[in-house]
Amino acid sequence: MFRQAPTFDLLHFHIDYLHFPLSVRQRIPHVTTLHGRLDIPDLVPVYQTFPSMPVVSISDAQRLPLPGLQWQGTVYHGLPEALYTFQDTPGSYLAFLGRISPEKGIEQAIAIARQAGMPLKIVAKIDQVDREYFQSVVQPLLDDPLVEYLGEMGERDKNAFLGQAYALLFPIDWPEPFGLVMIEALACGTPVIAYGRGSVPEVLEDGVTGWIVAGRDDAIQAIAQVSTLSRRRCRQTFEERFSATQMTQDYLRIYQQLLEPMTKRTAAYKEGG
Repeated sequence: MFRQAPTFDLLHFHIDYLHFPLSVRQRIPHVTTLHGRLDIPDLVPVYQTFPSMPVVSISDAQRLPLPGLQWQGTVYHGLPEALYTFQDTPGSYLAFLGRISPEKGIEQAIAIARQAGMPLKIVAKIDQVDREYFQSVVQPLLDDPLVEYLGEMGERDKNAFLGQAYALLFPIDWPEPFGLVMIEALACGTPVIAYGRGSVPEVLEDGVTGWIVAGRDDAIQAIAQVSTLSRRRCRQTFEERFSATQMTQDYLRIYQQLLEPMTKRTAAYKEGG
């Protein structure tokens, strides 16, 4: 790709810092969207070595551990508006969608559903690194008649799964950089009940598209209030803030911002020549 770099106006990377040793030598404008958590000590010397790299965050909260980077802006994830369809009438179950791992809060989701007396349907993958955690901690909890583990699911089935849910549970135990499942639920019109960590306060509007809670007891109370929320407003928020169109417009703004100095230099050169 770097051999072809001169044929492009700008390069946009999504591979963290792997390209920095090459990009630092390039004159072609470039930018990198950082997708992961940044509160890892080993990352500090990496970014200190390459302090000039232009980067984009997927939430403002993601930036907090490394505020001194060359941040060009925050661009929230976006999805095609037709990918998920709005469903006005909710079902009677709570949904959990994601990975089965300690930081995603699957144990909390099960405890919340059991205490609320509502069925919980779980759609989640199990990475090899979390296999032991699933077998020793999570699997015994699945014996409860209220809890149903459905395994992994494709996009077509996921639409119905989220759209027919009463609410999505998102009781994370880590600084989530974004949380794509939240906007997938909103696209279906399904409110989200989430612990207020990481990007959650940026993605959700408390009391509008869901409830941002501090713990299990708050989540139980929030479940009782979900019926007061407008599912149509959830979908509208998705369309206004998290569509692929909005994401594209935000990235185009950053591209123009990065290209502006080169455009000015080219114009000055032509004028002087």
